[in-house]
Amino acid sequence: MTYAVLFPGQGSQSVGMAADVRAEMPDLIAEASDVLGWDLGTLIADGPESDLTATERAQPALYVASFGLWREFADAVHDGPVAAAGHSLGEYTALAAAQAMSFADGLALVAARGAAMAEASASTDSSMAAVMGADEDAVNDIASRRRADGGALFVANINAPGQIVVSGGSEDIAWLVENARNLGVRRAIPLNVSAGFHSPFMDGARRSLTAVLADMSFSTPRFSVFANATASITDDPASSLADQLTAPVRFSETLLTMSAAGVDTFVHIGPGDVTAGLARRTLPGATVKVVSTLLDARTVAEELSVQ
Repeated sequence: MTYAVLFPGQGSQSVGMAADVRAEMPDLIAEASDVLGWDLGTLIADGPESDLTATERAQPALYVASFGLWREFADAVHDGPVAAAGHSLGEYTALAAAQAMSFADGLALVAARGAAMAEASASTDSSMAAVMGADEDAVNDIASRRRADGGALFVANINAPGQIVVSGGSEDIAWLVENARNLGVRRAIPLNVSAGFHSPFMDGARRSLTAVLADMSFSTPRFSVFANATASITDDPASSLADQLTAPVRFSETLLTMSAAGVDTFVHIGPGDVTAGLARRTLPGATVKVVSTLLDARTVAEELSVQ
């Protein structure tokens, strides 16, 4: 048995999440609130939801919740993972879990990322849509033809077979949703997001984050961390984190690459179970486990330790 850990991205947050982490790890919540300059624990516990789902709040909240679960799991498991990956924001948690950066430094970066993305979102009229019933080549073709006609449409997330997300101008997303069947797509579903992430619409955010990353030093990870933009092991986290803002998240390809390297078990660590679902869909024969509570962390760690 060879396992990797997976961390979720924005969208997995919910008011009241990580109640056990907040109760049993007050030191982590206090440290996070000090770094952020605002009361993280109260926001997660009480919301309101509109505040928690704001990009600049949701990203730090998910990073801290996922890291708390990782800390419990890492303390309990006998042997650590051989690799880690995260979906978008989750790449930061993966790097912190691998000790390529400290928890606090990672949180400061996440806060800077969230603020940069929120600022870019406010300055662009863009959104995203999930495309159902089409493969990556077909969606890339649709996007490139739309751009050739003067539009702005880009593949943003390649999540799993049949699960592709695009970013585009608001008019481009509306066009795609309206014409999906005529374009050979079963359905295109608009997403409730503030902008077209992982696309050129985030150029401004990339410039802002690159300036912050220039002052950041990374350590050699204790295990391999796969980058979203390349679906390969990163040897330059600063470049990888900048690139993922404007490049597609190649999550399905990442999972396939891990599997080809011998990983047969995947452990989702964080609120919800999104990356577990993507792993099951991409690799039907793999063993997939979910750690979304501290009890899960101890239970799954025990299961892995005796195999």
